[in-house]
Amino acid sequence: MKTILRKRYLDRMIDLKDTPDIKIITGIRRSGKSQLMQAYVEYLQNHFDNVNIIYIDYIDLEFEEIKEYHALHRYVEEHHQAGKANYLFVDEVQMCPGFELAINSLYAKRKYDIYLTGSNAFLLSADLATLFTGRYVEIPVFPFSFEEYCEYYQDIKDKERLFEDYSVNGGLAGSYVYRTEKDRTNYIKEVYETIVTRDLVQKYNLSDTTVLQRLSEFLMDNVSNLTSPNKVSNILSENKIITNHMTIGKYIKYLCNAFVFYDIKRYDIRGKKYLESLDKFYLCDTGIRYAVLGSRNMDYGRIYENIVCMELLRRGFDVYVGKLYQKEIDFVAQCGSEKIYVQVSDNITGEDTFKREVAPLLSIRDAYPKKIIARTKHPKYTYEGIEVCDIAEWLLEK
Repeated sequence: MKTILRKRYLDRMIDLKDTPDIKIITGIRRSGKSQLMQAYVEYLQNHFDNVNIIYIDYIDLEFEEIKEYHALHRYVEEHHQAGKANYLFVDEVQMCPGFELAINSLYAKRKYDIYLTGSNAFLLSADLATLFTGRYVEIPVFPFSFEEYCEYYQDIKDKERLFEDYSVNGGLAGSYVYRTEKDRTNYIKEVYETIVTRDLVQKYNLSDTTVLQRLSEFLMDNVSNLTSPNKVSNILSENKIITNHMTIGKYIKYLCNAFVFYDIKRYDIRGKKYLESLDKFYLCDTGIRYAVLGSRNMDYGRIYENIVCMELLRRGFDVYVGKLYQKEIDFVAQCGSEKIYVQVSDNITGEDTFKREVAPLLSIRDAYPKKIIARTKHPKYTYEGIEVCDIAEWLLEK
């Protein structure tokens, strides 16, 4: 399989090199966590002489005998080399029961720079604070961006074709090796079903996955729509899937914990406060939607909105849905002191559509940048201070 250097993530790991934190690489299955760790090991070996790499991959039967936390601790201590910078890498760490006890003990010794990856359902953001007594840094890894997709298919020069393909194929790069659409979508579907019908079932001891599966499909089909557990529960019940809002609320949390969906909350721009009621949920990768649901209800405006949301998260922004009076702004994105307001659309060539998209942005009175990101197929331009960008061009901006 062809590989590309995921420089954004590698640079993040290099920035954290030799800091005292435990570095934890998180993300959905098959998003490239293990490959990233291996790329970082190669970087260390190629750029530094006085390093000792301790690499444990629990998928490899070579490490079968240390799938017990005392054995893990003993193995690492036996492979420590005095006088060198010791780097510890543990891949699929959840396969060692009690791993956190070994890792916390090794962390306390201050002799190792520690890096971990694990299955998305067993090394959750929500669990990290309770698992690790020391400081940790989470490094979230997402499926391929459009920029990475273009780099992978660099022999294809037609950017418009690449973007259309990316909107459907998504960023799970393991699917790219398959020659037929059927094989590619089967790969993606198997990744998704492994998370929903195996990982989450094991993690939360679920006896029946029917509600979880129907919920997930509902959220995929309603990306960018305001959603609440009550609403989903009522709709599923009408379709003979018996459940309640408490169960739906829990299951939504499980799907978000496993990085399948991202919960984007609403923010009152005028009141400068977060709103508790309705949220929006975006899928980690649009390729999953196509693989699971096919071409039914293919609303490209909402698919593009999903792609933009994931790209903002990938670029390190905190993302919210904006509300100003009765108007809605698709995204308020903030990173430190930087803030941008974003509207996303498919086609804005019609005058009425353009006015509808631009109106919420014109009503915002602060000086932060405002953008409309759409399928314009034209160079960017400004309208009354609002930047109008083609989505493919915006996704490729450095």
